[in-house]
Amino acid sequence: MTQMTASVLAEGEKKSNFLIPDGTFLVELVIFLIVLAIIWKFVVPPIQSVLQDREARVAKTNEDNQKAAQALQNAERKYSEELAGARTEATAIREQARAEGQKVLAAARAEAQAEADQAQAQAEGELRAQADRIGSELKSSVGPLSEELAGKVLSAGAGQARADGLAHDFAGRS
Repeated sequence: MTQMTASVLAEGEKKSNFLIPDGTFLVELVIFLIVLAIIWKFVVPPIQSVLQDREARVAKTNEDNQKAAQALQNAERKYSEELAGARTEATAIREQARAEGQKVLAAARAEAQAEADQAQAQAEGELRAQADRIGSELKSSVGPLSEELAGKVLSAGAGQARADGLAHDFAGRS
C-alpha cells in the first residue's frame, strides 16, 4: 500500500506545474475580482463620502478657528483702545475735578479772607470808637480830677484857668 501511495503521489507531482495556473487559481481570481468590484461599488463610496465630509468639517473648523482668532485679536485691540481712551478720559475728568476743586478752594479762601478782613475792620472801627469815647470821657474827667489833685497838692485854691491849663497839658501828652 505504501508503494501504491508513493506512485500516485509521484504521478501527481509530475502532472502539476506550479507556474502554470490551474482551474482553482482562476476560480479564486474571479471570486477575488467579484468581491473587489462589490467592495468598490458598495463599500468604498460611503467611506469616501465620510472621509470627504470629515475633511470638509476639518477645513471648516480650521477656517472657523482662524476667524475666531482674528475676531479675538480685533476684540483685544478694540478693548485696549477703549481702555486707553477710558484711562485718558478718566485722567481728564480727574484733572478737571482737581481744577474745579482748586477754584472752589480759592473762592472759599478768598471769601473767608474777605470776611476776616471785614471782621477785623469792624473790630478796629469798634475799638477806635471805644478808644475815642474812653479818651473823651477821660478828657472830660481829667480836668476836675487834676484840679482836685492840684488843690490837695498845693493846698491852695488854684484858679479855674490854671486847672483847665493843666488838664489840657495832661491830655495833650496822652
